[in-house]
Amino acid sequence: MGTSLAEKNDLSFIETSALDSTNVEATFQTILTEIPHIVSQKQMSDRAEKDMSPSNNVVPVHVPPITENKPKVQCCQNI
Repeated sequence: MGTSLAEKNDLSFIETSALDSTNVEATFQTILTEIPHIVSQKQMSDRAEKDMSPSNNVVPVHVPPITENKPKVQCCQNI
C-alpha cells in the first residue's frame, strides 16, 4: 500500500522498522542527500521561470532633453 501511494503521488518510499532499526540509517542518509538536490532543482526551476517573465524584457526609452526658451543668465550678472 505504501509503495503504490508513493508512486501515485510521485513521492519517495523507503520501508523502515523502528523495532529492529531496519533501513533507519539508510533512510536518514537518503533524506540528507535528497533534500539539497530537490531544493537545487526547485531554485533552478524558479530562476528559469523568472527569466522568462515579461518583467525581464527591458526596452530602453530615450527621452529628448526639454529645452526652455528662457534666455540664459550668466552668473553674477544681476549684482
